[in-house]
Amino acid sequence: MSDTKEAAAVNPARGKRVRWLAAVIGVFLLAGVGYGVYWMTVLRYRQTTDDAYVSGNVVQITPQISGTVVSIGADDTQFVKAGQTLVQLDPADARIALEQAEAKLGKTVREVRGFFATTEQLRAALEVRNTEVARASEDLARRERLASAGAVSGEELQHARTALASAKAAQAAAQQELAANRARVDRTTIANHPDVQAAAAAVHDAYLDVSRTQLPAPVSGFVAKRAVQLGQRVSPGAPLMAIVPLDQVWVDANFKEPQLAAMRVGQPATLKADLYGGKVEYHGTVIGFGAGTGSAFALLPAQNATGNWIKIVQRVPVRIALDAQELAAHPLQVGLSMEVEVDTHRRDGERLPQVTQNTPAYSTNVYDTVDSAANRRVNEIIAANSAGAAAASAVASSRPPVVAAGKARLTRTSELRPL
Repeated sequence: MSDTKEAAAVNPARGKRVRWLAAVIGVFLLAGVGYGVYWMTVLRYRQTTDDAYVSGNVVQITPQISGTVVSIGADDTQFVKAGQTLVQLDPADARIALEQAEAKLGKTVREVRGFFATTEQLRAALEVRNTEVARASEDLARRERLASAGAVSGEELQHARTALASAKAAQAAAQQELAANRARVDRTTIANHPDVQAAAAAVHDAYLDVSRTQLPAPVSGFVAKRAVQLGQRVSPGAPLMAIVPLDQVWVDANFKEPQLAAMRVGQPATLKADLYGGKVEYHGTVIGFGAGTGSAFALLPAQNATGNWIKIVQRVPVRIALDAQELAAHPLQVGLSMEVEVDTHRRDGERLPQVTQNTPAYSTNVYDTVDSAANRRVNEIIAANSAGAAAASAVASSRPPVVAAGKARLTRTSELRPL
């Protein structure tokens, strides 16, 4: 009787354990099914990595001319705006060179004005020679008629012939002299004369050297890696400091090889920075893939042509652009760690699209005003030293070519061309 009571007490306890065990197994089965459905619909389309870092442009500030540093406009960690002067070099030598170049340009313009004036002078001299040849020809013809009647001696006739030959020789010399001078100014004006252009180029170069004694910031950003000191003698190309525009940063996420097959340009990404933790979430877009693995572009690439070889999964950098408004609200710095998750639902398009960019990726206009100012200065010098010469050159160009008297010189003079 006691054994029956004990068996009855054990069976309910065992049944209760079985029910609990079945419930637990059911929960695990439901969780597994739910996870499978979630993996099929969501997780398998997401590729994640914590091997990601913030990257950005590091704009080096380097001088274009040699000089001594007399002023430094910004220091490390400071923010500067595009166009702000960062380093000032001693401009004394450059200004002296500019003054010399300007003086030479003015002198050259006046010399070219002299070429145009000499052309007019030589043209008038040639007309005089043409008149002398015509008069000598008439004198000779008249004496030849009188000589046939015996009214003129042979000596006088010979003198007339000699005078004509001398006049023609002087005429030929005047023609050659005019042609030689016209070769200097033929089909030119004062402004586009080769000598003036060469002198203007020297002024332009000297003007740029003066402007290059001031080193402006090409972009707005934070100063980093300042290496320049006051009184330092710098040479072209020496790195003085760097500007980092933190409003233009991106993320380089290093994904493993098996994760890349489903990735495409344009896929959305979600990012978190270790700086802010999980409180701040960034949204970005995949914009490109590295041309090779990180080890392929390392300073010392791996060499696996040995007997002891272990396969290591390679990683390829994937560039992700960040939302500008989110970046402005929560700024990042170059080198910070990030966690990246890419949604690969949309897989249309090529994995490595070959798309060319027709516009510059980066550009600055802080140097444009320098070049235009140099051109204005050149034009001012040319105009100041060519006053009154424009009318003279216009008159010279409008005059017809000089034709010498006499058939013997017609071919030679016809080679002349008006200015």
